[in-house]
Amino acid sequence: MTLKIGSFVINCRDFDKTYKFWQEALHYVPRRPPGQGWVVLKDPTGTSPNVSVNQTEELKFGRNRMHLDLYATDQKAEVERLIKLGATIHKPAKQGEDFVIMADPEGKLFCVVQIPHSSTDKVASAERQAPSR
Repeated sequence: MTLKIGSFVINCRDFDKTYKFWQEALHYVPRRPPGQGWVVLKDPTGTSPNVSVNQTEELKFGRNRMHLDLYATDQKAEVERLIKLGATIHKPAKQGEDFVIMADPEGKLFCVVQIPHSSTDKVASAERQAPSR
């Protein structure tokens, strides 16, 4: 069982401006072309976590402006472990979604994303076209 930071997610209104800024600032490259207000930017050397940019209608300040996506090889076990540590489920995964939205003990949100079991490149396959979170 493993759990690691897969991506820091930045919510924004101006998607093009925001993702282009972070792409240039970090010298990252898109995993796939941006689409539907979502892009995962990756470190070309593969040594640092991804930065994802997510377009939202309303910017939420405080606990939901930026959050972690934690990639799990066993999402259910990790969610149970995190609950024992004091986290709560903020929003369970809907049908077809690969992520559970959780809150840390102070209410800050993060996601636990299931990495596909059958993929040879599990981290690359964990990328998804995510809805606004």
